[in-house]
Amino acid sequence: MSWAEQAPAVLENAYVRLHPVTEDDREGVRAVAMDPAIWRYFVAAVHDDNDFKVFFDTALADTAAGRRIVFVVTDKESGRIAGSMCYGNLAEADARLEIGWSWLGRDFRGKGVNRQVKCLLLEHAFERLGAERVEFKTDVLNEQARRGLVNIGATEEGVLRSFNYMPGGRRRDAVYYSILKAEWPGVKERLTAAD
Repeated sequence: MSWAEQAPAVLENAYVRLHPVTEDDREGVRAVAMDPAIWRYFVAAVHDDNDFKVFFDTALADTAAGRRIVFVVTDKESGRIAGSMCYGNLAEADARLEIGWSWLGRDFRGKGVNRQVKCLLLEHAFERLGAERVEFKTDVLNEQARRGLVNIGATEEGVLRSFNYMPGGRRRDAVYYSILKAEWPGVKERLTAAD
């Protein structure tokens, strides 16, 4: 079975549940996604209902086509949608994929949700899909995301200058991080130690 078929699975632990996005998620995601702080360093911006429609419809289409697997994150304690994270740039022939397009609503930031979600996505990538490399990238200006990636055990690899346009026209420098299969057991131990 290909990654595009295996990747869209339901993933859960005691804290969070991830499922591939469906049309039924539209309103629940919208309720969290309309916070402008989410989109400060994001490659797409959601300012109004039309922006959200384009954003959500793209998530559905990408997931259906296997281009990007968009997961909706539910916080189990509250039962509420907390945000979204994705697999993208699935390079199965090279056993490499990216985890990104990550955002959490205001009520779920700084509460360990990111760590729990990343642990599930990494576990699925390394232990079921057979990835050799999982990569992450973010805006070089996004200090919070950069700290978060280091905190989950990712290694900073370098900056690709003038990588892409951001909403508003700024050229983003993208900083890359990765975790390799050989590093995963130690990373997993670190991520699950506080459970």
